[in-house]
Amino acid sequence: MIEATNINTIADVRHGFFTREGGVSSGLYRGLNCGFGSDDDADSVRRNRIHVACALGLTPDRLVTVYQHHSPDVVTVDAPWEPDDAPKADAMVSARPGVALGILTADCAPVLFADRDNGVIGAAHAGWRGALAGVCAATIKAMEALGARAESVVAAIGPTISHKNYEVGPEFRDAFLAEDRAYDAYFEAGSRDGHFMFDLPRFLENRLGQLNLHSVENTNLCTYAQETGFFSYRRATHRNEPDYGRQISAITLGPDAFLSDEGE
Repeated sequence: MIEATNINTIADVRHGFFTREGGVSSGLYRGLNCGFGSDDDADSVRRNRIHVACALGLTPDRLVTVYQHHSPDVVTVDAPWEPDDAPKADAMVSARPGVALGILTADCAPVLFADRDNGVIGAAHAGWRGALAGVCAATIKAMEALGARAESVVAAIGPTISHKNYEVGPEFRDAFLAEDRAYDAYFEAGSRDGHFMFDLPRFLENRLGQLNLHSVENTNLCTYAQETGFFSYRRATHRNEPDYGRQISAITLGPDAFLSDEGE
């Protein structure tokens, strides 16, 4: 798994941007596919998630994900749930030790958050719709409701599709310009007439920079370009493949906080 330097400075937090490497899935899903929404064998996905939970020092039932639907919706996690009971949302926050917040992606950006001083964590799924709708700002607001302070929060953007592999049509760009004409700065001319290359990582980095956070880190890894490391929806689409896997990014309060939680 890949770790962010700014989150690693927080002693009671564990996290990881997991790649597709390892795991038991095969074929199109080769490696560590953690998406029950794929057509992969459900038992393989379950075993892959066990691997992730163990890497974070937790039992498998402590890893939770949501039913992601490209929104700014955030849920507060007080206790783990079963995958079939996952609420619809695109971000989670928690002050509960021993629960891992997991985000599934395959080109969209996973963003992990941690308060350096107040024991609050967050995780967001930021595709272009969620990013434009303000899912990261909504995550910070929900963290503050649990006692976090924005100026104490560090954020890390995980592997996502890079601008050189993200060509979009004019209607896509128009949606951004309707929000703010200044967003034109995140688009460059594409290879096809009337198309544009969109820079999702830079858009997210700048939006996060406006939230008065302690620090923002970008892993600068492209899911589309690095096939051995990551699943990619767009790469699968370009190859006319019928489905694709999902990598997971997760964060938890622990291990020390987790051990004290077990003793309650």
